[in-house]
Parts: sequence; structure tokens; C-alpha cells
Amino acid sequence: MKYIVVVGDGMADYPRPELDNKTPLQYAVTPNMDLLAAQGKTGMVKTVPDGFPPGSDVANLSVMGYAPEKYYTGRSPLEAVSMGVKLAEQDVAFRCNLVTLSDDAGYEQKAMVDYSAGEITSEEAAELIAVVNHELGGGERKFYSGISYRHLMVWRGGPLEIKLTPPHDISGRTVSEYLPKGEGQDTLLEIMRTSHWLLKDHPVNRSRVQRGLRPANSVWLWGQGKKPVLPLFKELYGLQGAVISAVDLIMGLGICAGLEVIKVPGATGNIHTNFLGKAKAALTALRDGADFIYLHVEAPDEAGHQGETETKVKAIEEIDRLVLATLLKNLPEFADFKIMLLPDHPTPLSIKTHTAEPVPFALMDSRAKGDSGKKYDEQSAAASGIMVANGPALMKMFIDIT
Repeated sequence: MKYIVVVGDGMADYPRPELDNKTPLQYAVTPNMDLLAAQGKTGMVKTVPDGFPPGSDVANLSVMGYAPEKYYTGRSPLEAVSMGVKLAEQDVAFRCNLVTLSDDAGYEQKAMVDYSAGEITSEEAAELIAVVNHELGGGERKFYSGISYRHLMVWRGGPLEIKLTPPHDISGRTVSEYLPKGEGQDTLLEIMRTSHWLLKDHPVNRSRVQRGLRPANSVWLWGQGKKPVLPLFKELYGLQGAVISAVDLIMGLGICAGLEVIKVPGATGNIHTNFLGKAKAALTALRDGADFIYLHVEAPDEAGHQGETETKVKAIEEIDRLVLATLLKNLPEFADFKIMLLPDHPTPLSIKTHTAEPVPFALMDSRAKGDSGKKYDEQSAAASGIMVANGPALMKMFIDIT
């Protein structure tokens, strides 16, 4: 038996007036998603436990079958693992976004214009993070460059008990209410303030402005945590396999779970990602002996954060047309297979951030035939009456572990 989980990050949503009061999943043309629902089982699953933030870290940990209540230690440590940064026991890792803040006078009065600095290139970002590390790193703190706007700060002996806000939660808002609060707040705020003066007139940003692009004029620190320790996926579920994703968070989670990380050329984490390449990489891994694939697509989530309805619908349709169509065409070459589709969490266009509501899943087993006429969307899945309590319970259902 081969198992493949396809995660459309943030696909779930609310009805939108510009989509005839349908959700993006209801509005999009998705014959392959509907095929999974019609020939398989649909329902809802609660991926974010009560009391936990509805981040992709918590939600994907849950979907992959690890109870966040037991294993969650923060987002940034998982990203550090993917980046090859080894954390000591006393290290605290922080996600370090490059963001675009408004030109208002005074740091506290600025607004969060863009949490991704116009999806700055990794090459440009590396130059800026090098400046930040040279001026603000050293001693107990160090900055590491990652992909696009996603970077890392490691602070030896740094604070854990501090309230930090993800920048994608405050798009368009004045930052004053969302600055660090708690242990170490003065140091973190000073880093963020100083980074603005270091970066706002940097040649990289002057060039971006001249080209009509948004400047990466500040770092924004959030998502702190310590070194994670997860049991191997094979120990929990008896399967060996791989993770396919474009973002460090998911790759780091895969590494911690003992799964192979497969990097696909052209995979970007946005609508311009290599959808087809991810599907082909999954099939190659299965042919090479993997039993389990966790295939993650970030594009719907990015569109949700940006409030781009048309892009979100397109991302969903590309997952259907290029990822699922390719998988469903080729998976029958294996004797038996199971495929499951779901978001990790909703990212509603109306609020441009995550929510903790249950999400729809569709689970198809090649050994079970039939056509229920069901479609894959939030309303249809809820109408099934099936509500799975958490991600680990869904993974056990998927793999038939009792």
C-alpha cells in the first residue's frame, strides 16, 4: 500500500461576494478533488487544538500525526532544522521576516504594508540579512538567511516568555499594538528599530524602489521556540517516506520526523511554484520505495494572506489540474494506494490570516469503488456528519491504525 497526503495550505475559506457567495473551494473548477470526495470519504477535522495559535506549524504538526499538545516547541526551531542550523539546548530561535513598513515617522507609528517585502528574492534578502548580522549579530545572537522573506535569528539564552505577533496577522495595521511584550522586549524592539535604519536606504532597497518593488526596510521577529524532539514517523505509523515542500517549516518538520526531504526545482511557495514537478517527484519517490508522501503546497495560503481572491482560486485549480490529476493518473501503477487531501487550516481572504476552525478532508482508498456524488468543499464535507477530533486521529484513520 502506498499513502500520499496532499496539503493545500490555507485552502479553506468563507463565502465571498465576488465568488457568487461561494468559498474559493466551491467556486474553483476541481474535477479531481471532487473525484476523491465522490469515490472516497469526506469529513471535517480539527487540526488546531484549543488554546494553540492557528499557525502552519501547529496545524501541519497535527496533520502529520503529531499531537501539538505533546510535541510543539515553536515554529522557528523547525525552520532552523531545515536550514541546517544546529540548536543547542539553551538556544532560542526566532523567525525573522523581512517586511515592508510604511514611511510614517517613528517606528511605532508605522503600518505593516507587506509581511513578505514583495516576496523579495533570496539573493537580495541574503545581502540584507548579512548587514543585519554584521551590525546586530555577534556574541549571543546570530542571523541566518533563508528563502525569500523567511529568515532566522538564534539567541543563546534568549527569552521564551514573550508575546510576538506574526506579521501576516497585522497586514495594513499600525504596528504599535503588536510590538514585543514580555521578557526581552526592549532588546527585540531595539533590533527591529535599528534594522529599519540599517536597511531603508540600502542599495538593494533603493534598487527595488526604482523598479517599482516594495523595499525590505525592517526585520520582524516572531515564532520563538527551542530545539524540537519528535519520535520518528516510522516509529509512530510504521511507514518510511518523504516530504515535498518549498518552505523550511515543512521541510524541518519532515527532517525531525525522519522523513526524506525532496526539493523540487522551481518550487517557490507561491502561485508561481512548480506544481507539476511536485507531483512527479512524489511518484518518483514512491517508485523508489517510499511508502508515504507528504506533499505540501503553500500557494493558497500566500494568496489568502495577500487578500487575492483570483490568485487563491487559481492556486486551488492548479493543485487540482497539475498535482492531483498527475497523481491520480499514475497511482494505479501501484497495487493499492490511498490518497488524502486537506488544508492545514483556513486562511480566509476577508481577514488575511489563519483561523482555527475545522477543515474539510477527502480520503480515497483504491480498493473501495463507488460514486457518492459528493463534491470537495467546506459545506459538503460538513454535511457528511463526520468530525475527526484531531490530526493524529485522522492520520490513524488514513493508515488504518486502531
